[in-house]
Amino acid sequence: MTTHTETYYIIFMDERRIIWDEAKNAENKIKHKIGFEVAQYVFTDPLRIWRLDKSENNTSGETRWQTIGKVGETFFVVYTEQEESNVNITRLISAREAEKHERRSYNGYYHVDGKGWTKDT
Repeated sequence: MTTHTETYYIIFMDERRIIWDEAKNAENKIKHKIGFEVAQYVFTDPLRIWRLDKSENNTSGETRWQTIGKVGETFFVVYTEQEESNVNITRLISAREAEKHERRSYNGYYHVDGKGWTKDT
């Protein structure tokens, strides 16, 4: 039986609580060289873009989201959202440095709407 420990690192910027599985965080650091401790700050980027995760990697059946935002570097983060007691809970699943085409979308070189991305206006 696998035990997962959820670690709560809280950023209250729009009543959002960010959580993750510490074992998954350790795996992510090895694979992508970025920890969720840093990746969580993409949600503070007012220029971040996001979309529903329709990738083949999403085999869990849960609704997942993708976001691209800057925390020094431009990062691509996969996450889920749920609401509990009027607080949005964001669970980080994966984080990595954004690829060239993702950085181009973030920087506005591609039409954001044409790729399914959304941006606050």
